Amino acid sequence: MPHIDVPGAALYYETAGHVSAPALLLLHAGIANLRMWDPQVDALASDHFVIRFDARGFGQTVAEDVEFSNRADARAVLDHLGIAAATLVGCSRGGSIAIDVAAETPERVRGLVTIGSGPSGFPEVELTDVEDATFDLIDAAFEAKDWHRLARLEVALWAIGPLRREEDLDPEFVSLAYELNRVNVVHAEECPVPVPLDPPAFDRLVDIEVPALVTVGAFDITPVLAQYEYLLSALPNARGVTFRDAAHLPSVELPAEFEQVLLDWLTEKGL
Repeated sequence: MPHIDVPGAALYYETAGHVSAPALLLLHAGIANLRMWDPQVDALASDHFVIRFDARGFGQTVAEDVEFSNRADARAVLDHLGIAAATLVGCSRGGSIAIDVAAETPERVRGLVTIGSGPSGFPEVELTDVEDATFDLIDAAFEAKDWHRLARLEVALWAIGPLRREEDLDPEFVSLAYELNRVNVVHAEECPVPVPLDPPAFDRLVDIEVPALVTVGAFDITPVLAQYEYLLSALPNARGVTFRDAAHLPSVELPAEFEQVLLDWLTEKGL
C-alpha cells in the first residue's frame, strides 16, 4: 500500500488519472476517510490527476502522538508526487484544511472547493436545543471512551442531520455513512496534535483570490450554515451551491449531483 513518510507519520494515499493532467487534491471529512470520494474518482480522473490521502487519525494512515501541521501534510503529498499546485476539494475539516493551505501558501492552490466547511478561527455559533443535546451525548461517549457509540453519534448528528430521521433516508447512504466513520475507531486513542494556522484563516479570506466553489447541505447543522454564508461573503471569487436534500456529506449522499456540479465548475474555470 502506498504511504508517504513525513515526520511522525506514514500517510496513506491513492492517485488516479495521468500525472500530467491538472491536479485535484481531495481532503476528506472528519467523519470519513479517503473512501468517501470513491463515487467521483473515475469521472474526475478522466481529465485530472486525482490525489487523495487519509489524514492523521483516519483510515489507513499511521501516526505518532506528536505535533504536526495538516497544511504541511497536504503539501508533502503534493511534493511527493511532483505537483506544484492543485485545486483543493475538501469536505468539513478537509475543507477547513484546504482554506488554511490557500491562506498560508497561495502559490500551491489553483482553485478551492469546500463542502460543509468553515475557516479556522470562525467564532462560536449558538446551537439549537437539539444540536446541543446531541453534542452532550457525543461528549459523554468521549468521556466514557465508548468509541463505537461516539462514531455512531457523530454520523447521526452530521451525516443524518438534526432535522431528519434516519429511517426516511436511503438505507445504502446511511450504511455507507456509518461505515466511513466506523473504520476510524482504531485510531480513537491516538493523539497527534495539529498545530493551528496563526493567524487563522477567518480574517485572511479576502486574500484568497483563486476561484472558489462553496457548497453546503441544507440539512447541515447551524454553525456550518453560518460558515457557508460567511465564506460566500468573504472570499473574493466564490460561487455558492446548496444541496437541498443533503446534510453534511452531499458528495456521499448525492454523488451524481455533486459530481456534475463539480465537473461543470472545473470546466468553467479551466481548472
